[in-house]
Amino acid sequence: MKKKIWLCLAGLFFASALAHSTSADAHSGWSGVIIYSSCGADEAFAESPECLKKVPGAKLSLYDDTDRVVYSLEPQQRITGRVGEIVTVRGKLLEGDTIQVASVEPLSIGLAAGQKAPAFSAPDQFGRTQTLETLKGKNGTVLLFFRSADW
Repeated sequence: MKKKIWLCLAGLFFASALAHSTSADAHSGWSGVIIYSSCGADEAFAESPECLKKVPGAKLSLYDDTDRVVYSLEPQQRITGRVGEIVTVRGKLLEGDTIQVASVEPLSIGLAAGQKAPAFSAPDQFGRTQTLETLKGKNGTVLLFFRSADW
């Protein structure tokens, strides 16, 4: 039982390290929920139903709960009909917090069933290097990564 807890914690630290490394590369992708611009970051963080209600003059935006930022999205045609969807937006960050949208796709987390995990190396909570091989058990390996916006 203790080994499973430590494996989960090692996975958590690995996921955190991976998140920091991917956020550093050119910001070509942002993930979050499509909301209306009439909703602020605090309301979106609280998952207010008001964020999904169309208000005159409001545009569609992306709320990224990792950074707690509401991004304007242009052009709007690429995201029409996606209010409330959790997506990954790819594109270029323009002045301010506006993303020039190149593509929008449903957020995909993790590997597909049966897909082999990529090789990795990351320190665990004790400073020991863990790899896919060191975490393998006699019946295989289950790695669970999660992130809480409430840290």
